[in-house]
Order: sequence, then structure tokens, then C-alpha cells
Amino acid sequence: MTRLRRNVLVGGGGAIASLGILGTAAYRIAPGLWDQIMADRQREILPAAHRPTPRLWPDHGLHAAWLGHSTVLLKLDGFTMITDPVLFSHVGVDLRFTQIGMKRLVAAALTPEELPALDLILLSHAHFDHLDTRTLRTLESMTTEVVMARQTSDLIRADRYKRVTELGWGESVRVGPLEIRAQEVEHWGARMRTDTYRGYNGYLLDNGQRRVLFAGDTAETQAFRSLKTTRGIDLAIVPVGAYNPWIRAHCTPEQALRMGLEAGAHQFLPVHHQTFQLSREPCTEPIERFNEATHRDRVPVVLDSIGQQVSL
Repeated sequence: MTRLRRNVLVGGGGAIASLGILGTAAYRIAPGLWDQIMADRQREILPAAHRPTPRLWPDHGLHAAWLGHSTVLLKLDGFTMITDPVLFSHVGVDLRFTQIGMKRLVAAALTPEELPALDLILLSHAHFDHLDTRTLRTLESMTTEVVMARQTSDLIRADRYKRVTELGWGESVRVGPLEIRAQEVEHWGARMRTDTYRGYNGYLLDNGQRRVLFAGDTAETQAFRSLKTTRGIDLAIVPVGAYNPWIRAHCTPEQALRMGLEAGAHQFLPVHHQTFQLSREPCTEPIERFNEATHRDRVPVVLDSIGQQVSL
């Protein structure tokens, strides 16, 4: 476990000086991305279908709102946190006041200004659609802690938070009432393809009364079986999209359900769908397949539309 307090250049924006260089950077992020950026310029972003009201959540129980993609706002017995916050219209190369990269299909259900005070920001890995430096700048606070994967804290302004902790698989840290343990997943962590040394995690959150699994990004793996105990997992946040053709890095909806059940999950919140066009499957296919699988196995899905909220 590594704890860091340092100031850094964020997202490479200060090093990029021309549109030609930006185009090169965008191409290096993913083949075909530049063409997608150009095609998306005229497309409107749809509003979220629902609008959560987290400021009304009480200080007891487990409350959750899906804000889009892998961004979930959670309140666990009065402790407030957010996973992989991505709240602006685009994700990609950070230009301080805007970004050049993928455009959302659906807007985030809340803006950064509408969020309640955060005790914790949980970051799974360094990919642009999970570690968004523009969003993170708006959330900087000396009362907020950050937990993230190993060798990724150089991407944020770490000295502007109360504490930043890097975790590798199997390592844990206590933040307030929570014990946070980094979970092995089947994915990859490089931000610009060449920095393959960066880590990538899922997380198990435990306050002694309730357990929550945030699986981050993962392909099919048996690693979640190690989490099963007699206590079970109250809520599993699992990724269900971007599997075609990226099956070696992203699980199918059916695989996500199986891995969550193997971890001992009682209820599911599927994420990583309906927000960005990351792959070839139709936008609604992941959630349709996931709902069909959970209905067949009689497993509760607590949220499946952006902006929905639930109290458990």
C-alpha cells in the first residue's frame, strides 16, 4: 500500500500544443477513436431518464444512485462515496476546460455541483472513461479521501485531497468506518497504451455491518470466488457492457452475474452500459441480457436506468 501527497501535471493537457498532436494522442488511445470523435460532433447528448435526490438520503442504511457508466453515488450508514466519477460530456485528453475524446450518449444524472459532500472517491483504474481528471478537479477537497490502483496517483493532484492511497491486489486500507480491500480483476491499466505498469482493481467495501462490491472493469475470472463468506455481499456493482469484441477485457452480462453470485452477492447494480459507445454490441443489449439472466435466476437488480436511486 502506498500513500502519496504530490502535485502533478494532470492528463497531459499542458504538453499538448496543436490539433495535430491532439489527433495523434486520440489515435493512440484507441484505433478509430478520432473518426468516432468527428462523427459525434453533431450528435446531441440525451438527458438522463431519472434524477436522484441524494441530499434526502438518511444517515442509516445503504443508498445508491447510478449516475451513468461506472459512476455510482453511495451512502453507507452515513458515509458518502462515489465510484469512478465521470460527469462531463466527454472523456479523453484533458485540456483543462474541455476534453477531446468520446462523447456521452446520455448525460450524467447529476453535475459535480449537485453532489453531496464526499468522504471517499474510489478509482478502479486509469482508463479515460474511469479516471476523468476534469471531473476529479471539481471534486478536490481536503475533507475527501481517494483510494486508487497502484501507480496511478500521478494522474491527479494528490495534495488537494485529505489523503490519497494506492492499493494493489489483496491490500487494504481503513477510511472512516470502511475497510477497503483491493480485489483482483481481469483487465489492464495503461492510460496511453505504453504505461502498462499501472494497476487496476475491483474493491470490497466493509463497514462491519454491510458489504459492497465494486468490481471496476473485468473480463471473466474466478477471482471473485474468494470473497464469499457466510455474511454475503449486500450489493454488487458489476460491469456488463463493452464485450464485443473486447471479451478479453470485459465480461458478458451473464458472466458478470455468475461472478457476482460466486462472490455471494444478494442484489446487483449493473454498470458500464448505455453511456458511451465503446464496442459493437447495440446500446441496450447488455442490460437486456443482464435482466433476462437475473430474471431467469430470480436475482434482484436494483437499478438499470441512468439516474435511478435505491435505498436498501
